[in-house]
Amino acid sequence: MSKLILLRHGQSEWNKLNQFTGWKDVNLSQEGMIEAKLAAFAIQNLELDIHFGFTSNLIRAQKTLEIILKILKLENIKVEKNIALNERDYGKLTGLNKDEARKKWGEEQVKIWRRSYNVAPEDGESLKDTYERAVPYFETNIVPELKKEHNVIISAHGNSLRSIIMNLEELNEKEIIDVEIATGTPIVYELDNNCKIIKKTELLTKRFC
Repeated sequence: MSKLILLRHGQSEWNKLNQFTGWKDVNLSQEGMIEAKLAAFAIQNLELDIHFGFTSNLIRAQKTLEIILKILKLENIKVEKNIALNERDYGKLTGLNKDEARKKWGEEQVKIWRRSYNVAPEDGESLKDTYERAVPYFETNIVPELKKEHNVIISAHGNSLRSIIMNLEELNEKEIIDVEIATGTPIVYELDNNCKIIKKTELLTKRFC
């Protein structure tokens, strides 16, 4: 058996401003750094050996993983960064405020762009496009480690992680529409030797004051 931890990066500066971020390389906000630390404490409670880390080419995901591995004292494990795990490209929506976009194009159209499987904004990617780069990378580079009973953490983005979840949980195009992933909330899968799900747990994070 192995464990796979999926983690959407902590809040970014553009998440905070409610802007479409996509491939824009923005850093974590202060809140995002706190979310990463709280995620680390939640993972620490698992008392789990993590063997490999994977992340995207974007700083918000890399920084989240860096904070977590530092708290877990796992800074020396192998970490692989790859563009395949990047967030979906929002094309001409990038940088726009989501509320302003809803006013301009309507609630339903923006929902289609954000949550549908195969509709992309102008010059951008759909979830299908993201799936077609993230899942082959997952199957080629990450699944073999899981099959060796290595525990893996992936720090990435809402849509690259939704793609992996769609594959892992064998969801169809309609089922994936309602799947949302909160920033800084670890999702832990316990997998058998064929990478089939035995158990799924969403870890609770809380502030320590």
